[in-house]
Amino acid sequence: MTILEAIHDDHLFRPLFKSLDTWRAWLVVLKSIFALPMDEAETELFTSLTGRQTPPVWQVQECWLVVGRRGGKSFIVSLIAVFLACFRDYRPCLGPGEKGVVMLIATDRKQARVIMRYITALLQAVPMLAAMIERQDSESIDLNNHICIEIVTASYRTIRGYSVVAALCDEIAFWRSEDSANPAEEILGALRPAMSTIPGSLLIGLGTPYKRSGPLYDAYRRHYGQESPVLVIQADTRTMNATVPQAVIDRAMEIDPIAAQAEYFATFRSDVGSFLD
Repeated sequence: MTILEAIHDDHLFRPLFKSLDTWRAWLVVLKSIFALPMDEAETELFTSLTGRQTPPVWQVQECWLVVGRRGGKSFIVSLIAVFLACFRDYRPCLGPGEKGVVMLIATDRKQARVIMRYITALLQAVPMLAAMIERQDSESIDLNNHICIEIVTASYRTIRGYSVVAALCDEIAFWRSEDSANPAEEILGALRPAMSTIPGSLLIGLGTPYKRSGPLYDAYRRHYGQESPVLVIQADTRTMNATVPQAVIDRAMEIDPIAAQAEYFATFRSDVGSFLD
């Protein structure tokens, strides 16, 4: 079963969407990530979101979501996490007693709980998925298929030793910089080898853009518009979520147009930077 089939299935995720029309752009993003067929109109939207002419023919290894505030990215990546955790069998890749981990990482554990709450709600809303839960607390969910969904400290030391089937890096534009004890680049450097032995593993970096440095900007600079196993999506708030009132965005533009361009139009700020590039 593909993720789109799960979304359209009345026994799975379809009841969670009031109207799929408002999620049209996100459905194209999901088709892009998992290399599902697109029609002509969807391919045109794909090009406007990615700068690429040709959709991927294989599932991407990494996806970076440069999306405006309230665009729906936290819900969608939570849906992806539940799909990967529940609908794929990773047991052939795991040793005796080993568990695959869907890892939630954010600037702090409190921030990571935002996505964990979405994931918990998605699992509990579908009876057949709720039945897979063996153990649950505020920071982890153990499933009966040797998968654990877990909040992990943003540290390049604590990430080592896991077998990571998926990693969700939330608001990564605001992770600590290279002058901290746990720079974002070191965390990603420790994370990628933990995913290397799992076929179909997926790293997702998401966030509202900020300054023109750090992992989110580096991924955008290197891979946006490129034919690459790394997919970069850049989209303003209302393209991804038309239910956000235009008046809210107009008001933000009046108060601080530079900040609003980053917050709602997903453009990296030029007025914020490091002392040395």
